[in-house]
Amino acid sequence: MDKTLNISPAPADAPAASCCNSTCGAVPLTSAPTPIEPAGLHRYRIANMDCASEESEIRRALEPIAGVKQLRFDLGQRTVSLAAEPAELAAAIAAIERIGYKPQPLGESTMATPGAHGERDGHEHAQVESGIPRLIGALVVAVAAEAVAFFAPETAVLKGVQMLLAALAIFLAGFGTYQKGLSALKAGRLNINALMTVAVTGAFVIGQWPEAAMVMALYAIAEAIEARAVDRARNAIKSLLDLAPQDAEVQQAGGQWQRMPTAAVAIGAIVRLRPGERVPLDGVVTAGASAIDQAPVTGESVPVDKTVGDEVFAGTINQNAALEFRVSALATDSTLARIIHAVEEAQATRAPTQRFVDRFAAIYTPGVFVLALAVALLTPWLMGWTWMESVYKALVLLVIACPCALVISTPVTVVSGLAAAARRGILVKGGVYLEQARSLKAVALDKTGTITEGKPKLVDTQILREGAGRAMVARVALSIAGRSDHPVSKAIAAGLAADAGASDVADFEAVVGRGVQARLDSMPYVLGNHRWIEERGQCSPAIEALLKQHEQSGRTVTLLADDAGVLALFAVADTIKPSSRAAVAELQALGVMPVMLTGDNQATAEAIGHEAGIEQVRGNLLPQDKLNAITEMQTRYGPSAMTGDGINDAPALAKADIGFAMGGAGTHTAMEAADVVVMNDDLQRLPETIRLSRRTHAVLWQNISLALGIKAVFLVAAVFGNASMWMAVFADMGASLLVVFNGLRLLRSKERS
Repeated sequence: MDKTLNISPAPADAPAASCCNSTCGAVPLTSAPTPIEPAGLHRYRIANMDCASEESEIRRALEPIAGVKQLRFDLGQRTVSLAAEPAELAAAIAAIERIGYKPQPLGESTMATPGAHGERDGHEHAQVESGIPRLIGALVVAVAAEAVAFFAPETAVLKGVQMLLAALAIFLAGFGTYQKGLSALKAGRLNINALMTVAVTGAFVIGQWPEAAMVMALYAIAEAIEARAVDRARNAIKSLLDLAPQDAEVQQAGGQWQRMPTAAVAIGAIVRLRPGERVPLDGVVTAGASAIDQAPVTGESVPVDKTVGDEVFAGTINQNAALEFRVSALATDSTLARIIHAVEEAQATRAPTQRFVDRFAAIYTPGVFVLALAVALLTPWLMGWTWMESVYKALVLLVIACPCALVISTPVTVVSGLAAAARRGILVKGGVYLEQARSLKAVALDKTGTITEGKPKLVDTQILREGAGRAMVARVALSIAGRSDHPVSKAIAAGLAADAGASDVADFEAVVGRGVQARLDSMPYVLGNHRWIEERGQCSPAIEALLKQHEQSGRTVTLLADDAGVLALFAVADTIKPSSRAAVAELQALGVMPVMLTGDNQATAEAIGHEAGIEQVRGNLLPQDKLNAITEMQTRYGPSAMTGDGINDAPALAKADIGFAMGGAGTHTAMEAADVVVMNDDLQRLPETIRLSRRTHAVLWQNISLALGIKAVFLVAAVFGNASMWMAVFADMGASLLVVFNGLRLLRSKERS
């Protein structure tokens, strides 16, 4: 299982929804630029590869060829990529052609050009739209044939009229179906097109002309409706791409500003952004300050303040002031483009339910076909039916044998779930992880940057010398701490900045492992740790008690002293995120055990764990210790996840059943090792993911039950009742539409899943 898909921002198994129908438009999931394939990987477009069963046929045809080193399918864009030497590559193409498909090579320009997919989208959409009048005409002609058969007397002339009208309706509605059906039969494949070809031809041969025409017309119209419905799932991520503007206002060499396509903007260019505009590219702010609505990328509901040095992401919205930023990534490599590409890649990873459905469908369709043959050949002797009656019932069974509703039930649901997660700032790298999240029994949580903010803050100031003014102490500490680059000194300076102003200091010196010292108003001061104050002989039992109290609370204490003694105490802590306690409570409510794993000391870890509501806390852990802890959790609890953001978390993220990386604060290594990336660092996205996984699983099995239940009813009705062919078409295509729209419910949900 590949767990190293790179979705981190630059200088940041369920196939795409598909159907088994001949007119199903191959609308790619998104028109995002597809990265150029790795060297040696050849990419082909297969226009008539419509559904997972056809992908499986191509896969089976290629697997016996030993020289095919790598094989990757993208049903959303109807492409297959494979790595092979020239001789084996030719053999692979020949094998694909032998089973009735026509692979068309795609060059690098096709893969990398943003407009290529959009143009193909428009062309194929236009093809579907232009076919609607033809399908309506076919239905009208089929109804006319039924009317002649029902109302007119049975004369040779009128029978000839029925036959001609039926033939015309079948030609108008079924040309594409017959074309693909004959190819499938020639290759020995039993897909929906092959079954419909046999069924309609059989009905026509036995004289059921109006019904044959009506079946083909209804089937063609129903599959066109289904194709449009499926496109909603395919295009679920495409709306994200539309968030990024197609042009940007870029500073030219002479200093003037000019609008130009984002695809032409180079890294390092300066872009100007006006209030209310969307950010066209990833970059770093160089001038101005404003609030940015990052919801489209990270799912954050509250705008984030940005100033010089802060990152901005393509597709986010500038709220209230002009900004200038330096471009840090090309349009094809923005965080938004990588999210879209990662979700596309995720759809190529088949979920467990999808694999089960594919295996079942591979048995079900031939089984029903054999049953239809048995009904046609044996029931005249066994049941006393006429040959005509037996053949007709067999033809009805062929229509019911289509596994379309069953096969389509899983990818539409999984794609909808992946898209729903992406819209919430949760990037799931595969349908397999979306399904597996529901079964998690324990989640390991890193402390720094995951439960806590990852940035130390001044949380307490205590004046320890009677008569020392708070304003004077704040001014001295701010003046000295402001000269230091140490994270603790920076936290003290930031915390005091609102209460005092800094003064110039003299003889500033940083003492390694101790703190800093300087002279202010000719007086010497030190701002140091417990050890330094002890070495200066300025500690006392009262100060020791205070220090112990703060350290037990997980705080780092710094003391301000002059030659006469200690003036004040400053407590700095990595504060817990506002969402952490709620997230832990939600995990526990879902029956998932939260466990903290951290490299920090045990006392600090327990203090933070207690504040977050976590009972099981393990501190002083090295990366190998975290890895061992995940193994222990898997043995003790069952399926376990790891959540982290640092390089030291990467081994545990890779080992866990599901790895969650905090995307905003996380390192590239952590995000590459993880299976799920939380783009806004909100820990509440973990229980959201688990709830979404459970809802997705429920919808999956609802769809499978619907598809199989309707099939079972009509199988019985076809053999022992009076089910007709057009009723079977309604049942089959109705089931397909039901499962598609049921799967799309995941997209419409407004709640925190």
